[in-house]
Amino acid sequence: MAELRIGGLVRLSTCDWPGELVATVFCQGCPWRCGYCHNQHLLPARGPDQLTWRDVVAFLETRRGLLDGVVFSGGEPTLQSDLPSAIAAVRALGFRVGLHTAGPYPERLARVLPVLDWIGFDVKAPFAEYDRITGVAGSGDSARASLELVLAHGVECDLRTTVHPDLLDQPALDRLSADLFALGAGRTRIQSFRDTGAKISIPPTTNAA
Repeated sequence: MAELRIGGLVRLSTCDWPGELVATVFCQGCPWRCGYCHNQHLLPARGPDQLTWRDVVAFLETRRGLLDGVVFSGGEPTLQSDLPSAIAAVRALGFRVGLHTAGPYPERLARVLPVLDWIGFDVKAPFAEYDRITGVAGSGDSARASLELVLAHGVECDLRTTVHPDLLDQPALDRLSADLFALGAGRTRIQSFRDTGAKISIPPTTNAA
């Protein structure tokens, strides 16, 4: 059985996959450090209070026929090598599968794309300007490559961008729209940052892991 590191579980959500009733599994760990992140407790690779994947599967077995699907969120789900096994287990229970990702690992995303029904893709900024949001050098290149894979595959995708006024102004959003247009992508859905749990800062840039 998969050994997914889990930082939380929402047993019923109507907003994590628009139009679907889902359970949302919050995967522990993220390689990026966006200042407006409201899930700071999910950033470390391991958290203090974690459910076991076995517990999550046991819960999902009681919701067969009641929920439409399961969303893997985070953190960044593709950080974990056991994500494909976890997705396979969820599909074996009869659920559709959604994924929230920012695309830091294009090769890992490519492995699970064929078994996904929907993706919520977080577009952080114009691709050349990702570093000042994520604190990781080259993160925009990874995000662009991942989005290109998603668009080529044709899976249903919701593009969304979290905006903090100190990090993204209107000219930056215009440059972002131009980047998406160049890829043949649709418009991104703008959402304001939530200050609950956020630790606003512009992180120093580091090399990608």
